[in-house]
Amino acid sequence: MDDAEQITVTSHHGLASIDAADWDACACPEAADGRPLDPFTTHRFLSALERSGSVGPGTGWEPHHLTIQQRGETIACTPLYAKGHSQGEYIFDHSWAHAYERAGGQYYPKLQIAVPFTPATGRRLLVRPGYEQIGRAALVEGAVHVAAENDVSSLHLTFCTGDEAAALGDMGLLHRLGQQYHWEDAGYGNFDGFLAALSSRKRKTIRKERRSADEADLKIVNLTGDDLKPHHWDHFWAFYQDTGARKWGQPYLTRAFFEEAQATLRDDMLLMLALDGDTPVAGALNFIGRETLYGRYWGCLREVPFLHFELCYYRAIDWALANGLHRVEAGAQGEHKLARGYLPTPVHSVHWIADPGLRRAVEQYLMAERDAVGEEIEILTDYGPFRKTTNE
Repeated sequence: MDDAEQITVTSHHGLASIDAADWDACACPEAADGRPLDPFTTHRFLSALERSGSVGPGTGWEPHHLTIQQRGETIACTPLYAKGHSQGEYIFDHSWAHAYERAGGQYYPKLQIAVPFTPATGRRLLVRPGYEQIGRAALVEGAVHVAAENDVSSLHLTFCTGDEAAALGDMGLLHRLGQQYHWEDAGYGNFDGFLAALSSRKRKTIRKERRSADEADLKIVNLTGDDLKPHHWDHFWAFYQDTGARKWGQPYLTRAFFEEAQATLRDDMLLMLALDGDTPVAGALNFIGRETLYGRYWGCLREVPFLHFELCYYRAIDWALANGLHRVEAGAQGEHKLARGYLPTPVHSVHWIADPGLRRAVEQYLMAERDAVGEEIEILTDYGPFRKTTNE
């Protein structure tokens, strides 16, 4: 009997039916000797989304996670959701949906392999070491089969790695290229070392912005692990609600998510709070990966000039340098990050579309978009804040 004949694909309506050790053996095998590359595909993070009601019935994110077993052992898994909208994805397909529906098609529901509300690149086809080829192929074939069997319009795999995008492109899925702004350590040692690599004008601007934030006379504290307490989330929830209401109309995460996070994710999180006396007035929530600090949410109840930049960009660089992390990902969009040392970086997604006509139209669009994004990354990188020569 060959390997393919021994493969079993199972769809699950939630993480509760999947053993956490089996899932994490595929999602983050490197965590056996430290942190996962990122915490977002861990059983604990995805379970917190489900237990808190942030995803599930009524949210437009219905779990249908896939696991692959061979001879009774889980060798691969992927976080799969049926979507009733395109919110919380950060790789936008609204125009595809509108065009298809104007032509008489039904775009929703669709299937999404993703981490909800999390525009951070990471592995999406989670495979136990030693089973990379067979596990990845089984996950893709299983997800496409679920899409076809349920007569959905499309399957989308977002914020995957470049390797995954290349492999799935070879399997016939459509590759989409986007960009974010990331900071990377080039051996700076500390923040002053980073500033020394910038042009004189950019260096002066950052120093001025940091002085301006400092003049507000706020105390900034970094909280992670057991230093995080339940009452901190009362304050951060107010910040998050304010930002969510302005950006999305309503927050994606429920209040219960932060209770779940306090119980199961506090070692994965870094909360930076700006205090006026003992009262938090602003905060930035980060997640800690093996090599990367992921900036996720920011909010404030009082406007302070440049405090957003200080907490979300500069303090993140400070913390990464002090804790041996090599990269800061500060979330989606934002060309203003370029002047602050965050350079354009490719992000990838792949797409399976059932209707041949829509598929052809999207494929043509993506070809042109990839060229445009690639050119923009090249131009913006050259325009970046770093010194072009050793002599200014």
